[in-house]
Amino acid sequence: MSFKDMGLSESLINALKEQKISTPTQIQKEVYAPVVEGRDVVGCSETGSGKTLAYLLPLFSRINIEDSHIQALIVVPTQELGIQVLKQINRLSEASGISVRAAQVIGEGNINRQIEAIKAKPHIVVGTTGRIMKLLKMKKMSVHNVKTLIVDEADKMLAKDNINGLAEVRKSLMKYTQVLMFSASMDKKSLELSQSFNLNPVVVIIKGETAIPQTIKHMFIITERRERIETLRKVIHAIEPDKGIIFANTSYDLEETVNKLQFHHYSADYLYGSDDKLQRKKAVDGFKNGKIRFLVSTDLASRGLQIDGIDAVFNINLPENPVEYQHRAGRCGRNGKLGLCVSIITENELPKMLSYQKTFGINVIRRKLFKGRLVKA
Repeated sequence: MSFKDMGLSESLINALKEQKISTPTQIQKEVYAPVVEGRDVVGCSETGSGKTLAYLLPLFSRINIEDSHIQALIVVPTQELGIQVLKQINRLSEASGISVRAAQVIGEGNINRQIEAIKAKPHIVVGTTGRIMKLLKMKKMSVHNVKTLIVDEADKMLAKDNINGLAEVRKSLMKYTQVLMFSASMDKKSLELSQSFNLNPVVVIIKGETAIPQTIKHMFIITERRERIETLRKVIHAIEPDKGIIFANTSYDLEETVNKLQFHHYSADYLYGSDDKLQRKKAVDGFKNGKIRFLVSTDLASRGLQIDGIDAVFNINLPENPVEYQHRAGRCGRNGKLGLCVSIITENELPKMLSYQKTFGINVIRRKLFKGRLVKA
């Protein structure tokens, strides 16, 4: 099935060609018709499968550009993801000639600028739940004409830290507002929770041979807890990646890792969920333009990062669940390129590492350091 067969307009097809996209992915094929028809949808497909376009393409087909009211809300868990979504909306609008206006309302942004952006009468608002609700309570934004609510990274938005905010946003909308939920993975609990936000949804779950692209190789190294960061440095020296993301679970490990790498003359910066906007932008921009070789991040901050050229991902702490391992690994090996995911673990973490191997059907190879090289353990 081609984009034309799906019913996409020539202007949108041409806009996609400018991004060198000529063939729809499976998730894009499956959800286009039900979204255009106004059905609720829960869409689940692996990282890098084109989920943002899966909901934006039918949304562009539904937007009435003559109507100056907000017609769609896109809820995201992080600023980085919001920026990526807004960029894609603007790219489609400019390249297609379909004058869809969009605004971003993120909790860390300047609220006065966001109020001005709302006054410009956007058709789509991309935002975090807290800032959306604040603007509604200030009566600076009206959502009475919103026809579609989109929840991106739905598994994260349905987690206990975010679900109450999502519920507040949903209650502010009309009863029969279309609800679309998209995620790279959703466990049984998340799917059950999603039912309270949807009305008889079309559930589309795209499963590949594995939930992680096969272009990514996986390995682990066992070390003592106190030696993790020093081991990381030695592994980086052995592999010599051009650009890598390092994942840590705590702010302490994150800052210690950056300090250690900088001491050894590696360009590195950190990305933490509670950082101010300028620090986060500085880190991401530096990583994108090559000034920073290694970005050290928590899971929260990593959501929505779509940066090309990442050839390696390192875990100095294993994530708490398989979903986060999938998201981390999926930062590399994108667009068919090779990637490497290296986990530096303790002996006690070995059962968890092996459980991820079983969950995703991947081959995780054990390695050790010997005279500055990675060899079979």
